[in-house]
Amino acid sequence: MADAGGSLSVDEAAREIRLVSRRLGLLHLAFAEALVAELGETEGRRLIVKAIENYGRKIGERKKAAARARGMEPTREAFGQTRDLPGLGMHDGREAVEVDGEPRTRAYGCAMAEVWKEYGREDLGRLYCLVDPVNAMAFNPAFKLVSVKALPEGDPHCELTLRPTSEEERRAFQDGTLDWEALQRGA
Repeated sequence: MADAGGSLSVDEAAREIRLVSRRLGLLHLAFAEALVAELGETEGRRLIVKAIENYGRKIGERKKAAARARGMEPTREAFGQTRDLPGLGMHDGREAVEVDGEPRTRAYGCAMAEVWKEYGREDLGRLYCLVDPVNAMAFNPAFKLVSVKALPEGDPHCELTLRPTSEEERRAFQDGTLDWEALQRGA
């Protein structure tokens, strides 16, 4: 654990962050399972998505405020520079790649996705990931964060990219009718 001065090594800090990340994944799953058990699959999933949309909007708004406090406008570049997730522990690693000229981020070994897989509920866990496109559009409705690949869907890693939104998507975002699952898949 901590040394005499109260410091942790980077590896110890990463393990601690992984523990809380796993707990967050389990918390999401417990709430999701309770909603589906109580309300049925369709209504339960609808409310899970509604809660994640609320959560994602709060994250995106906070990120936008943080960017502006640093003197940045809410641009694509500022979105990438305004981190709100730990740089270690939550994933085994991350890398920037380019696929067919499109910049993407790959994340390997998600602690939350591991929990969902252990319980055989990747389907409900995956709804948590909707936080990504929601928070991106709350930061700036001109772009969306799309999951090209996702660990909970059986891919070897998550792969995310920012893409422009359509006028129709921006309108649906503003009036609260956007289909987040379709948007997340790039549909």
